[in-house]
Amino acid sequence: MDPGATLSLLSPLDIVALLLLGGAFLAVGWRIEHPGRARLSVTVMMSEHRREWMRVMLGRDNRIFDSQIMGMLRQGTAFFASTSLISIGGLLALIGNPAPLEGVAEGFIGDGTPEILWQAKLMLVLLFLAHAFLRFVWANRLFGYCAVLIAAVPNQPGEGVNHRAVVAGEINVRAAMNFNRGLRAVYFALAALAWLLGPVALAIATAAVTWVLWSREFRSEPQRLLAGK
Repeated sequence: MDPGATLSLLSPLDIVALLLLGGAFLAVGWRIEHPGRARLSVTVMMSEHRREWMRVMLGRDNRIFDSQIMGMLRQGTAFFASTSLISIGGLLALIGNPAPLEGVAEGFIGDGTPEILWQAKLMLVLLFLAHAFLRFVWANRLFGYCAVLIAAVPNQPGEGVNHRAVVAGEINVRAAMNFNRGLRAVYFALAALAWLLGPVALAIATAAVTWVLWSREFRSEPQRLLAGK
């Protein structure tokens, strides 16, 4: 796939829609992780609860409960990682032979789009899913590290015990952060699929996904409950 040939096929509206997609992906991610003091995001508030979890864990002699939660978190990341990998495989198959997709999409947009442009549109979705896969895999490993750190914290209080709990909390937060970034990439991969129907559809899908992510982090019922409002 020749990048120069692909760029020459893009209309100004395509380029604007792509810039909107990339800008929204970066902007909403930054805002969620760096909210203002007036309204915190669910992600940031949950990070504090994860740190508190590790502090409370110090007072438990039996930490089976903590290990069970860590196991559930790892299962979640493993599920999304495997799902992303399966989706990547399906996309690679379509990129190699986009003919079945052409017939379906042309029924909606009714024009003869070159095969190389179909491949470029699928590659955009593939990039988001690849990014999501790498985030999920790293989150899974970090949750595993956190589980080991929990097991390494002694039951008896002593020098360094509190520090180990702090480190475990920070690793837990980083794992959750990467998991959330992977989820956002999946959301925007779904938005990128709309490009198959044209740049206007891509712009609308981008706006819709951005609103969904922003509202769930800043305007949802869980956000209100966590904020104590």
